[in-house]
Amino acid sequence: MRLLREDVGRHNALDKLIGAMARTGTLAAGDAGTEGFFAVTSRASYEMLHKTAAARVRLLVAVSAATTMAVDLAGRLGVGLAGFARGRDLVVYAGAERIDMTERDDGR
Repeated sequence: MRLLREDVGRHNALDKLIGAMARTGTLAAGDAGTEGFFAVTSRASYEMLHKTAAARVRLLVAVSAATTMAVDLAGRLGVGLAGFARGRDLVVYAGAERIDMTERDDGR
């Protein structure tokens, strides 16, 4: 995990994370889209998916469901979207090619 930000509001937490990315140069480097993803402990909304795409991050993973509007937007923008992420299980709504569930040599 490279960066973590928390807040009682799910949108505020994502905004804080994007701000931290900008401050640390992660956002400007453009490598977040190929090396990382956003994980949220909430549902995935249209607005959160839009912020993910604007930050050039190519995958949003949520522990709860994705809204219909988020799924539609993910398809249009080419952003991966998964929900109900628990352990090694998840539901992929868009961008399955962006998710590699292969177990690594170190067991993770």
